[in-house]
Amino acid sequence: MRALLRLDAAWRLGPRPVGLFLWHRAAMALGVPAARLRNPAAIAGTILPRTAPPAPALPAGAAGRLLRAAATLPETPDWHGPFDAAAPAIGMDLFRPGDVRPVWERHRFADALLLGQAARIDPGGGHLARAEALLRGWAAANPAFRGPAWACGQEAALRALMLSLILALLDADRDPPAGARALLGLLARRIAATPAYAAAQDNNHAISEPAGAFACALLLGDGRGAARSARRLSAAMARLVAPDGGFAQVSAGYARLALDTLSVAEWLRRRHGAPAFPAPLAARAAALATWLHRVVAEDGTGPALGVEDGSALADLGLHGPADARGSVERAARLFADASAGADPDAGCAWLGLPCPAARLDRPARWAAAGSMGWDMGGATALLRTGPLRFRPAQSDLLHLILRDGSATVLRDGGTGSYNPPSPGWWDAIAGAAAHNAPVFDGEDPLPRAGRFLLARWPRLGPLPDGAWRRDSRGNRHERRIRAGARCWMAEDRLAGPFRGVALHWRLAPGPWRLAADGVSGPAAILRITADAPLSLRLAEGWESPAYGTLSPVPVLVVTAAAPVSRIVTAVTLPPTGPEEGAPDAA
Repeated sequence: MRALLRLDAAWRLGPRPVGLFLWHRAAMALGVPAARLRNPAAIAGTILPRTAPPAPALPAGAAGRLLRAAATLPETPDWHGPFDAAAPAIGMDLFRPGDVRPVWERHRFADALLLGQAARIDPGGGHLARAEALLRGWAAANPAFRGPAWACGQEAALRALMLSLILALLDADRDPPAGARALLGLLARRIAATPAYAAAQDNNHAISEPAGAFACALLLGDGRGAARSARRLSAAMARLVAPDGGFAQVSAGYARLALDTLSVAEWLRRRHGAPAFPAPLAARAAALATWLHRVVAEDGTGPALGVEDGSALADLGLHGPADARGSVERAARLFADASAGADPDAGCAWLGLPCPAARLDRPARWAAAGSMGWDMGGATALLRTGPLRFRPAQSDLLHLILRDGSATVLRDGGTGSYNPPSPGWWDAIAGAAAHNAPVFDGEDPLPRAGRFLLARWPRLGPLPDGAWRRDSRGNRHERRIRAGARCWMAEDRLAGPFRGVALHWRLAPGPWRLAADGVSGPAAILRITADAPLSLRLAEGWESPAYGTLSPVPVLVVTAAAPVSRIVTAVTLPPTGPEEGAPDAA
């Protein structure tokens, strides 16, 4: 059965990603990547300069927060976790020993960036010496092309972008020290070793890796290599980001990672006076920044839509993984010649980016490839829609998220882990029953074909106020959203050969009281009506508030038997002002 599901998924992915992946597998079998990484050069000489320029003018309190954060950094990070530091990086097992994602985070040089910033604020504090020791210690503990640090081309690319940014902030990027040049050369070799794998993923790999290669070529004075990487990066943006800002990975967290990657590359390009990236990179980056601006709340928190890993690349303002405001602001200024309303911003101050007069908009209704949104009365709704041009990460089609300000009333389960300690995590977080949408006959419409692969993609189409889907069994679901200030309505129309249906509403943690026609709690009141008898119960579900963690959440489960064809859920939020009418349910 798993083999048939993989064949189905491969057919839906299409010839390009499948062909690229087969090309990569053939290259691995022939030992081509390993051959490209033979005889690595030694990292000799210093990596950072001996002095740092003065800090720019920063917003009030930013310097103190940064110095306090630098003071708490560990002296000796755990670089490897459960992974073998001496194993050849190409082909090493990244799942059996444990979860490699937290290990990779330690290798992204965020601590060195922080110490470099601290050195500019406090020249006599020994921060630059600590940063040099940290990087030299990393190089000694992670010899080139050995261990988990070198196992992934994208991680090498993100490391290259961060090292380039550190050198630029220390005014050492135009003539890097010998150790930095050697390290950048090794990172460029690792990125170049597995190009087909990066392109086959149709996700952030295809953006990060050419961006990292561009940074390496730029600092090493390789103009031809920089131009080649710029073309690859622009081609990836043209493929993965739609003109309306929809991203191949329908995820606020991964949209942020893409924007952070692009922002560092664009800032370095401008600093070095390199030619502009080919079209449509700038326009697509501006559209992606606009999309992320619309889905994050005023406090910078984003909806837990799809999957993400808590990345916060080049977090110069110390916003942290839960606050995307600095990332949106930086990208808006660089690509859209606009502000996202985060002025002053410490990260933009470090980069010398002035605040434009124009502002990104927040329309009452918008649509982009893969999602649709509403903004009314201080609340926002986000609907996961189609088309499914790229592989879905979770069984979340027509899933609805409703936020009241920064509080999420109707929730998504989040990511969990890419290598969970128990297989039950997949169902608890990623399955159809873990999302706010109907499930027919208890069967997931997107069965799992692999760790990161789902099969039997449904057909999807837009509606003026929502979207529809039809699964491989012939069951059809239409969802329409109506917004009325503090009252929101989701109408689900159902058809097909199903025997029964279960509609799940994942609720905010707190005391909820079950009634015959819904639930009520501090965050909202839900009332459910249908054209057939309903059964309602409160159950316990799970969500992932941060990568690698699970916590319980209440779930309202609404069940009905065929021939039910219409279920309407009205969500009334607590009033914030004069009471306004509910949307028409007709």
